[in-house]
Amino acid sequence: MAGFLTAGIVQTALEIGLIYSLVALSLFISFSILDICDLSTDGCYTLGCAAAAVITVAGHPILAIFAAVGAGICSGFVTAILQTRFGVPSILAGIIVNTGLYTVNLAVMGFSSNVAIFNKDTIFTMFAGLSGSEFWQEWSPLFLILIISCAIALILWWFMGTTLGLAIRATGDSPAMVRSSSINPAGMIIVGLCLGNALTGLAGALTAQYNKSCDINLGTGMVTIALASLIIGETLFGKRVMLRRIIGVLAGACLYRFIISLALRLNVPTEAFKLVSALIVAVAIAAPRAKELIVYSQKKRAAMKLRRSQAGREAAGHAEDHRDI
Repeated sequence: MAGFLTAGIVQTALEIGLIYSLVALSLFISFSILDICDLSTDGCYTLGCAAAAVITVAGHPILAIFAAVGAGICSGFVTAILQTRFGVPSILAGIIVNTGLYTVNLAVMGFSSNVAIFNKDTIFTMFAGLSGSEFWQEWSPLFLILIISCAIALILWWFMGTTLGLAIRATGDSPAMVRSSSINPAGMIIVGLCLGNALTGLAGALTAQYNKSCDINLGTGMVTIALASLIIGETLFGKRVMLRRIIGVLAGACLYRFIISLALRLNVPTEAFKLVSALIVAVAIAAPRAKELIVYSQKKRAAMKLRRSQAGREAAGHAEDHRDI
C-alpha cells in the first residue's frame, strides 16, 4: 500500500482537494444554507482562474487573488439579481450566467483558449522563497493552501454566527419567517451568492497559480466535484453543528481527491472520470438512506426473531399445561 500511495500522490491529493474545498464551501453556502441550486459554478471557477492568470502574467500575483475574488463576487451578484429582481428560477439563472461567462472568460483571456504563466512569480513561489531548505521547497505549496483553506473555514464559521450570517441561514430555512422579521430575503440571497462565488473565484485563482496555466474548459464539471465533496462531508460529519459541517466539507473534498488519485493509480481512463464523479455523488447521496434501510432491516429481523421466540415459549407453555391436565 505504501508503494501504491506515495508521499507525492498524497501531497498532490491534499493540495488539489483543499483548493476544491473552497468551491465546495461555495456550494455549502448556496445549496445547503440558502437551498439554492447555483449552476454558475463552472463558469465562475474559470473566471477566477482566467482573471488571476492574466494579472499574474502582468506581474501582480497578489493583486490577481483579489481580482479573482472580485470577479467571483460580480458573477454571484448577476446570478442573484436574475433570481431576486427578475424572478428567474435559480437553476435557469445559473445556466444563463454560466453560458454567458464562457464568452466573458474568453474575453478576459484575450480570446485565447489558454494562458500560460511562464517565468512569473506566483504566491506559491513567493511563499517557497521564505526558506531555501529542500523540505520547505517541496511542501510549501501544501502549507500555503492549508493555511488559506483553514483561514477561510474559520472566517466562514465566525461569519455564520454573526447577525448577518444567522439571517442568511434563516432565509434558507424559511423566507416567509425572515420577511416577517423585517429582513429582506432578496438581500440575504444576494449576499450569500456573492460570498459563495467569491470563494469559487478564489479557488480558480489558486488553481491558476498552482498549475501556472489557465484553460477555457478548466471549470467543466466543477459543480459535480464540489457537490460530491459537500455530500461526502455531510455524510461523514453530519448536518447539525456548523463547525463540524464546515470541517466536513474540507475533509470531503480531500477524500474525493484521494478517490480520484486511486482511480489514476488503477489506470482508470481519464475519459471515465466524469462517470467516477457521478458514481461518487450517487453513492454519497444514497449512503444515508442505505444506512437507514440496513438498520430498519436489522430491527425488523430482530423483531421477527423475538416474536418467533415468544411464540415458541407460548407453544411450550400450552404443551406443558396439557400434560398437567
